[in-house]
Amino acid sequence: MNNTLHQKAPGYLLWLLFTLLVFSSLIKLGVWQSQRAEEKEQRLTRISQYQLEDARPLTQVLALEQQGLDINDMPVLLEGQFAPNALFFLDNQIDNGRLGYRVFQVFLSGQAALLVNLGWVPGSLDRQLLPRIQPISGSYSLKGNVRKLEAGVMLMEQQLPPRLLAANEWPLRVQQIEPEKFSPLIARQLLPFVVYLDKNEAIGYKKNWQAVVMPPQKHRAYAFQWFSLACAFLGLMVWASLHHHRQSKNNK
Repeated sequence: MNNTLHQKAPGYLLWLLFTLLVFSSLIKLGVWQSQRAEEKEQRLTRISQYQLEDARPLTQVLALEQQGLDINDMPVLLEGQFAPNALFFLDNQIDNGRLGYRVFQVFLSGQAALLVNLGWVPGSLDRQLLPRIQPISGSYSLKGNVRKLEAGVMLMEQQLPPRLLAANEWPLRVQQIEPEKFSPLIARQLLPFVVYLDKNEAIGYKKNWQAVVMPPQKHRAYAFQWFSLACAFLGLMVWASLHHHRQSKNNK
């Protein structure tokens, strides 16, 4: 009998470890989705509060960031001018099923340089052709919202020349907005966030962005699915274990 127990022990332990591993993974996914829902709700609440406030000058926004405050989505007032030529086309941006680009241009405000999202433009079927867009020139007073950048998933690292680009090398197609890597291209240090133009601003292109792409309700629905899968999986494994145990007893 002891030999039988020893023979069953490794298989039982593997069964138990597999069950615990899968169950805990499903629970973690559910918890993660629940946390994302809470984060989205907090962000939407913050955005609603910001809509009641006046835009702050960029210098004030930077001072608040230095104090450790979260400036994401904060309304900001930009005073300055666009840098000539420094135009970036963010690739693979979709609007109503159509492939295009998000257009970013460098804006100079005092000693600060930052990227401004001017909006979406359609792309060509010929991937070699970039949209025929002239850089915006002149001085402006613009309202927008700060957007902190989230790291995207890239299969390959962007290869960019570590030097100042000549006028005839613009515009530049990019796969991800990376101010730190873009800074050598304009010989100025870019701020680590971008500004999305206020939709009421006259300049720019199609301003089709949303603060939150996936609403909190959808995250909660996904969380419910993961928790349900975890419970169903655990129930199935318990049933399979009991069924196997009964069969083993009947075979004796």
